[in-house]
Amino acid sequence: MAHLFESLIIREVTFRNRIAVSPMCQYSSTNGFANDWHKIHLASRAVGGAGLVITEAAAVEARGRISPQDLGIWSDEHIETLAQIVGLIHNFGAVAGIQLAHAGRKASTAKPSKGGKVLDESQEGWRPLVSSSAIAFGKDSPVPEALSIAGIQQVTDAFVQATQRSLQAGFKVIEIHAAHGYLIHQFLSPLSNQRKDDYGGSFENRTRLLREIVQKVREVWPETYPLFVRLSATDWVDKGWDIEQSIALSDKLKSLGVDLIDSSSGGIIPGINIPVKPGYQAQFAERIRREANIPTGAVGLITSPEQADQIIRTGGADLVLLGRELLRNPYWPHLAAKQLGHEKLWPVQYDRAWL
Repeated sequence: MAHLFESLIIREVTFRNRIAVSPMCQYSSTNGFANDWHKIHLASRAVGGAGLVITEAAAVEARGRISPQDLGIWSDEHIETLAQIVGLIHNFGAVAGIQLAHAGRKASTAKPSKGGKVLDESQEGWRPLVSSSAIAFGKDSPVPEALSIAGIQQVTDAFVQATQRSLQAGFKVIEIHAAHGYLIHQFLSPLSNQRKDDYGGSFENRTRLLREIVQKVREVWPETYPLFVRLSATDWVDKGWDIEQSIALSDKLKSLGVDLIDSSSGGIIPGINIPVKPGYQAQFAERIRREANIPTGAVGLITSPEQADQIIRTGGADLVLLGRELLRNPYWPHLAAKQLGHEKLWPVQYDRAWL
């Protein structure tokens, strides 16, 4: 039976353990460029012992940023600094991954430390915002433009071009962000998608954009490298996107070359009461893994080594993705290895002063 510190092989990439750094926005970029902050933040988690280090959401279009300070990969000029970060991550024994994203109608907002409110053009924001349908995210949000068929193709092409740039930068894992109420999720959920064409209405139509993006990305992404998709397994709202649709979609994505479903939840509309508790989203990873027969990643208030190890040992997921816990302690994997008695399996010398 697998455990937290057993290596994981997906396609031809080997992860030294089952611990991944979850994508976490850092709100530290200018014009999408990574900088010294990103180098230190991401490389330190590789030094800390994670098996996979995934960047924050990297916008495939400038208009697809959540905030003006988001990371980007919409230009060839972004490749150089990202490649430096990849080199650092790989030098310290982890695998470098990148999350490709488009915020859609949730774009053009202030970073959380500045209140997170919608920004207009006079405040570094931009217009128009785009979505599946002309439905605002919240009462204080602007109404986005519904993407035309040509606009949908433009977004798909942007994901493909971002994939090619990711390959040039040296990443070995791509995760397509289809969760948390961002653009692809806006197509998936009937709460935000009221289109009457081939991209709206039925399950088949609402999932079409993601399936087309996956198919096109897989065509340019090497067969030897893994492709992940992050889904919100449920909207936590009646008549919204739910776990049953997530399972059905995951089965389709598997046939298109997706290797792992990163199972999160929520984000499509504000003000939802989500029953947050330790490991509250792990149930979705377990069901998708079992019923769609595809590897999964578990996220959501995973904090203790025992909790993470149990998820892997019981077949709840193949990977655990930690966010806040790895912000608090970049060396959590080293300490977890000691606590769980896996020092002999750990490929790092234990003579560091900080241990």
